[in-house]
Amino acid sequence: MEGFDATIHAPNRLRVCALLDAAGEAEFGLVQQQLSLSASALSKHVTVLMEAGYVEQRKAVRDTRQRVWLRLTSRGRDAYHGHIAALRAIVGSPGPIL
Repeated sequence: MEGFDATIHAPNRLRVCALLDAAGEAEFGLVQQQLSLSASALSKHVTVLMEAGYVEQRKAVRDTRQRVWLRLTSRGRDAYHGHIAALRAIVGSPGPIL
C-alpha cells in the first residue's frame, strides 16, 4: 500500500515519530519518560529511524551534562504523515461483508 512504512509501523517507532512530530524536538530523556521505555530500547528504535534518515540527533551540554535532542527530519516527517494516511485508508475503507 502506498505510504505504508514498515520501518515506522513498529509500535514504539510509531510512538517516537508521533511524539517528535508534535514536539518538533525533544530531549532523549523526555522521550524515554513519555514513552515508558528503557534507554537501551529507545536507543535501538532511534538508531533504526536514524539509519532510515527519519530522525536526527543534536548533542548539547546542559547543566554540565551531555544531552541528546531528537527531531524528525523532513524526510521522516513526510514518511510519518504518509504512513498515518495509509493507516487511515486501511481502517476507513469498507471491508468485505461476511
